[in-house]
Amino acid sequence: MSKYLGTENLEVMDDAVNYNAYLSRLVRAYALSTDRILDFGAGIGTFSLPLKREGFNVSCVETDPRQLQRVTENGVPGFSDLKAVPDETYDYIFTLNVLEHIEDDQIALRDLAIKLKPGGHLLIYVPAFQVLFSSMDRAVGHFRRYRLEGLSEQVNSAGFEIKEARYVDSVGFIASLVFKYIGSKDGALNRNAVILFDRVAFPVSLLLDLATKRLFGKNLLIVAVRP
Repeated sequence: MSKYLGTENLEVMDDAVNYNAYLSRLVRAYALSTDRILDFGAGIGTFSLPLKREGFNVSCVETDPRQLQRVTENGVPGFSDLKAVPDETYDYIFTLNVLEHIEDDQIALRDLAIKLKPGGHLLIYVPAFQVLFSSMDRAVGHFRRYRLEGLSEQVNSAGFEIKEARYVDSVGFIASLVFKYIGSKDGALNRNAVILFDRVAFPVSLLLDLATKRLFGKNLLIVAVRP
């Protein structure tokens, strides 16, 4: 595989203000001020750093040492491995576009369950539909994309009860299909294209999702609780 583009693509996605605001709203919907929160796969801290600035008790797990250093230097305590996180410590764990990077995602889900307190919530957001797998997925180290039924079964098998499961970003499904066939061969995201989609198409996509959320979308959202 050519040069790893994960950090570069994350930095491009920092300019997707509507997309990031939407994910932030999802994360905050289940975050209580008294919660201990874990960002599993924090990347460059796009979501954990704002939570920290707002006074939430948030920590992170990030396996990339450069990205972990970047987050911890900005005040979010971090771990380089989920196994280093004490068991039954957190009230809420969120993981955004991370499980697809993990070869044995079922073990990861079981480990996440162990890190949550009983009654704690897990929010998962991942790429959907293998038909959309493209040069971008390969470049950033994705093993797969998901379907609602399959991931729901995995989450249940890991010991969770699902509270919400739906597809997100119906217009993004079409855009990703176009990218697969005419996008960059190295998987790099075009900053101007990302900004244009974010400002014009993504707000429309969220409205259309009301009708398509059980059918298709670029991403998949699951919210579950550890009994």
